[in-house]
Amino acid sequence: MSYQTWQRDKFEISTDKARLQIDVIQKFLSEESYWAKSRTLEQTRTAIENSICFGIYDDEKQIGFARVVSDQATFAYIGDVFVLSEYRGHGLSKWLMQTMLEHPDLQGLRRWILATKDAHGLYSQYGFHELTFPERWMELPAPNAY
Repeated sequence: MSYQTWQRDKFEISTDKARLQIDVIQKFLSEESYWAKSRTLEQTRTAIENSICFGIYDDEKQIGFARVVSDQATFAYIGDVFVLSEYRGHGLSKWLMQTMLEHPDLQGLRRWILATKDAHGLYSQYGFHELTFPERWMELPAPNAY
């Protein structure tokens, strides 16, 4: 399967799933995120398998992650975005967002969505805003959904 990489200074973003360090991703999601604390390792693996994944690396150490769920024609959902705390403040989350939004397989979509409790400032820099027509959206959340 083909993948892409982007380089900036000593950091690299890659869509190569073979490079993903599942232990790093699962540790962050289960111990540091508010949205995936109850997610099992198997659920994380399945989510990765069915998404376009973006890993951020410092040499071979994975330091960040995000995934996009998309039909690659009309719609995309961004989820599980993180940069390890010791690497924050280097503009990596902004670079990650830019990379996802400019990915060649994700161009021409009619709608991108995401959910966040505390990162509105980051996402608004890329045009994200509250739902334009919230009355058109419905959801069926799990009982423990954030």
